Amino acid sequence: MFLEGVLRAFTSGGTFMYAILGVMLISIAIMIERFIYISVKNRIDTTAFVNKMIELIQKGDVVRAIQICNASQAALPQITRAGLEEYGKSSTDIQNALELAAMSEIPKLEKRTQYLSMFANIATLLGLLGTIFGLIDSFDAVASAAASEKATLLSQGIAVAMNTTAFGLIAAIPALIGYSYIQEKTNALVDNINENVARIYRRMVSTGSRA
Repeated sequence: MFLEGVLRAFTSGGTFMYAILGVMLISIAIMIERFIYISVKNRIDTTAFVNKMIELIQKGDVVRAIQICNASQAALPQITRAGLEEYGKSSTDIQNALELAAMSEIPKLEKRTQYLSMFANIATLLGLLGTIFGLIDSFDAVASAAASEKATLLSQGIAVAMNTTAFGLIAAIPALIGYSYIQEKTNALVDNINENVARIYRRMVSTGSRA
């Protein structure tokens, strides 16, 4: 019964319902893709990785350190590798290599996340727009109806029109929650990367770079 009611409300909402559904599906796809990229593909044992890098740099075994970095597609190893490839050069060369790699990797973490906020707004506005058009159609129908039918037609028309607003909010709220969660995870990951890259950089400069 519940599903039948939902389906009936969806079909009565008109074309705006399909537009909102499209926005919802896109938002869900972005949330899933971003979660996998940030929480799965970029998940490494940061402490173990940094300690291993510092140990190998201290020993001068940069080749092995680069091999370990190549084994992971996470942002921290990729940025670290860029600095290791300049190991033995000046601190400026190492820093420039790390900064360039960070400029390439960090945007990948933030990619598409901002669209969730935009799609949440679009879903809400589509819902309101659908409601406005639905009310216009209802008032047009009431204008040409018999006096005894006007109250019934008007109430039915308003109920149908409000379905788009409700569905727009149903699509917008998860998108905003997903946006806030993913943004927070991304910021925490970026801060963690910056902190650990700085630690590795100081070790490279102190053991193998030229002034």
